[in-house]
Amino acid sequence: MPIANAAPATTVADPVNTLYHKITWKLIPFLCFCYLAAYLDRINIGFAKLQMLDQLHFSETAFGLGAGLFFVGYIIFEVPSNLVLERVGAKIWIARIMITWGLLSACTMLVTSTTQFYILRFLLGAAEAGFLPGVLYYLTTWFPTHRRGRIIALFMIGLPLSSVIGGPLSGWVMSHFDNVGGLHGWQWLFLIEAVPSVLLGVLTFWALPNSFQQAKWLSDEEKSLLESELRKDAVGDSGSKHSFRDGFFNLKVWMLGGIDFSILLSAYAMGFWMPTFIRNAGVTDTFHIGILTALPSVAALLGMLLIGASSDKHRERRWHIIVPFFVGAAAMATSTFFTHNVAATVALFAIASAAIIGAVPVFFSLPATFLKGTAAATGFALACSVANIAGLVSNSLMGVAIDVTGSSAGALWFFAGCLILSSFLVIALPAKLVNR
Repeated sequence: MPIANAAPATTVADPVNTLYHKITWKLIPFLCFCYLAAYLDRINIGFAKLQMLDQLHFSETAFGLGAGLFFVGYIIFEVPSNLVLERVGAKIWIARIMITWGLLSACTMLVTSTTQFYILRFLLGAAEAGFLPGVLYYLTTWFPTHRRGRIIALFMIGLPLSSVIGGPLSGWVMSHFDNVGGLHGWQWLFLIEAVPSVLLGVLTFWALPNSFQQAKWLSDEEKSLLESELRKDAVGDSGSKHSFRDGFFNLKVWMLGGIDFSILLSAYAMGFWMPTFIRNAGVTDTFHIGILTALPSVAALLGMLLIGASSDKHRERRWHIIVPFFVGAAAMATSTFFTHNVAATVALFAIASAAIIGAVPVFFSLPATFLKGTAAATGFALACSVANIAGLVSNSLMGVAIDVTGSSAGALWFFAGCLILSSFLVIALPAKLVNR
């Protein structure tokens, strides 16, 4: 019997891997570029700040509040957006999200007062709400649990890649387009970097099938094989939750939201304020600031790939989150002693980015280990909603800290402490449940 059973397992392995290789290449590069465009629109405000504050007479506190109001709109509309996506399909809803956020991002170039800035940032957050949890939920309908760590890591490469590309691009646009056509460099920045979002949103109508059953590039045999693989993955999920209520009232979802909150406190501090940290360290040229801002993002990209691959290989999730949290917290706290040293600032934030951002794909593989169907859509969105309160807290706290104390040190130490505390929430998640 053992010999008879061994042959089919060998034959099945190759077609399955070939199928998932095909699906990965069809979906992930496009979704990665969409995420890149989303994050580019989100973080360009950090570069625009280098000119906006002086030209529009904004304080650091006003900027921090405006940057944070994005997340108020994002939080309010996160769960409803994901539920709409489940009803109308990924293609239509993700396209709608991208087109509207691109247009609103471009409108930021017209801002002349703090009130206009606040309103547009809120509307931009409302427009983008649902994109990340929507895509994560969408990927669970294609990939089984044990493949998701690596797949989510590949998709989320768009996050650090947006800074790798966006940093130098933003610096170049602001240096070379300032006063062209009567517009400031920061105005050109919002206009130029909104274009990819709108174009990708239009392309989504043709590039993204709502489900694998509608994928024209899969044969009937491949669809049957994929359905079989997903059914096998669901065999151990008899205890999984499926309804909206199950997702909303699940304690583990709220725990995940708390963990993600601590991740995003640090991630948004680095994403929005990195250009400021580098300028304060002694770099004045915006193009050079853009180049240096890209370096921690390269480290984050490598961290995501290595940590995600290691987590899938060992089928272990918790320690692949906890260890990076401690490393990232230590690097971020240490950076406060080297605020006027460019090399040390960039190196320490590179370590922090590789660790903290590197653990994000592993973290986002967790909700689908105990949630399915509508509960998964709700759970992803709810965890993201709770977590994105960090965007408001992080930016507001950073702005106030700089205005009041003249330093970001207090805020960075607070963010590092939150990472350490959230490690205990990770430990509280049952290993048997999440290590799949």
